[in-house]
Amino acid sequence: MEEFTKITSVAIPLDLINVDTDMIIPKQFLKTIKRTGLGKNLFHEMRYFEDGSERTEFILNQPAYRNAKILIGGENFGCGSSREHAPWAILDFGIRCIIAPSFADIFYNNCFKNGILPVKLTKGEVKRLIEDAKAGDNSRISVDLTLQTISTYNGDTINFVIDPFKRGCLLNGWDDIGLTMKNEQKIADFEIKRKAFPWLSTRNNVT
Repeated sequence: MEEFTKITSVAIPLDLINVDTDMIIPKQFLKTIKRTGLGKNLFHEMRYFEDGSERTEFILNQPAYRNAKILIGGENFGCGSSREHAPWAILDFGIRCIIAPSFADIFYNNCFKNGILPVKLTKGEVKRLIEDAKAGDNSRISVDLTLQTISTYNGDTINFVIDPFKRGCLLNGWDDIGLTMKNEQKIADFEIKRKAFPWLSTRNNVT
């Protein structure tokens, strides 16, 4: 998993509440188990017409936001089903940080496991950032996980709070597999000791 320390980018102002995971990545795209290739289908039903052509008025299709790495949303972002394809699609599009007043719990935790930083701010702070983000290329913000700050284009700074363990995982690029591999030597030592007790091995219990 890619480390997250600091990013500076235009922010996508998606001023919608209750953005659910089916809006983020519709069910017809859930057949794959690959984490790549889903970015083109992010917000598919809002982003494209039935013939596959782009809806030019949708925010992700506007030139200023096509390469944005930050998304600002409304309350209860990521609600609905627990599909992990939702953060996969967001990450594959290139978004590394989502800012919102609140998140659905499962989606929130899935973000950390996939290298995405979800930041909770007050409604007032989010509203101000959304209004600023509407300026497109003229309004870039910086999200610094080390300092736990968001810096706006006009010099304002907003502090945010995050769980220390989750923060450490993002800073170091540790997903669940990475955390397990930190204990690789302990696992190897255990396997050596386990061989002294053959009855613990199911292979030796097969008749």
